[in-house]
Amino acid sequence: MQKALHIKTTVLPGGRVEIVDHALREGEIVDVVVRPEPDASRPSAVEILNAAPGKRLFKTAQDVETYLGTERSS
Repeated sequence: MQKALHIKTTVLPGGRVEIVDHALREGEIVDVVVRPEPDASRPSAVEILNAAPGKRLFKTAQDVETYLGTERSS
């Protein structure tokens, strides 16, 4: 069994994607997954939170639980 094939390519006119690899046998059944590259110009959710004033209030899930427990008991 051949290892997974990883190819980066550009979408052609009409939304077409072409894969050429001579290790693939004619008539062979393959599974193709197309995943668009993330848009590098858009900040991630973590980057947005880190840029917010005061940054994140809680650093861990335990910090959240401690805060909520204090609030519930007050």
